[in-house]
Amino acid sequence: MSAALKLIIFDWDGTLFDSVGQIVASLQFAAEQFNQPLSSEDAKSIIGLGLPEVAETLFPQVPELHADILQCYSEHYVAHSKDDAWFVGISDMLQHLKAQGVQLAVATGKSRKGLDRVLAQTQSQNLFVATRAASETKSKPDPLMLTEILQHTGVQASEAIMVGDTSYDLSMAQQIGMPSIGVAYGVHAVEVLQRYHPIYIAQNVNDLSQFLQTLTQQAVAASC
Repeated sequence: MSAALKLIIFDWDGTLFDSVGQIVASLQFAAEQFNQPLSSEDAKSIIGLGLPEVAETLFPQVPELHADILQCYSEHYVAHSKDDAWFVGISDMLQHLKAQGVQLAVATGKSRKGLDRVLAQTQSQNLFVATRAASETKSKPDPLMLTEILQHTGVQASEAIMVGDTSYDLSMAQQIGMPSIGVAYGVHAVEVLQRYHPIYIAQNVNDLSQFLQTLTQQAVAASC
């Protein structure tokens, strides 16, 4: 990065939160209730999009069922995701970054209701200076949620970085000239992430934590 790092924006599912398996299971359950075939690969591929976009992508042939499928998915996910948690090491990483004086934010395909639920579940509301959910803005890969976070924090795109596990995350950062980091332990394969020219692809949480700590140390040194 050419500018000092002031803000790190994280995706939630598959980047901070170990929830991909349950999302896939709940999508397949909902699809089955309405006799709509859905492979685990297809279900996994859309994680990160807003719910309306999920329905449009996975079930374009039955638009009249979208609302019912999404309601069924949401109910199943809430009922079966109570044990979902951050990936091991995420809590320590976030606490350390915050202690270093870097602002933290979340940009997610979840609904606001869903995001507020998991923020409470992880007791992490106070870690983030801003959060944006797909239900209150445009869905990824439109970069509007990133633009809104930048406006809220007063940080320039070159002074921030987007961290995510999908092409949707890296694409929206690329569109506004924001550096990005991909994570290889989430949804999309490394070769997919590489198409969006992230400055780094982390293989695991420890790798991500070490790289972000290096960036924050460089930012501190640059400000001295």
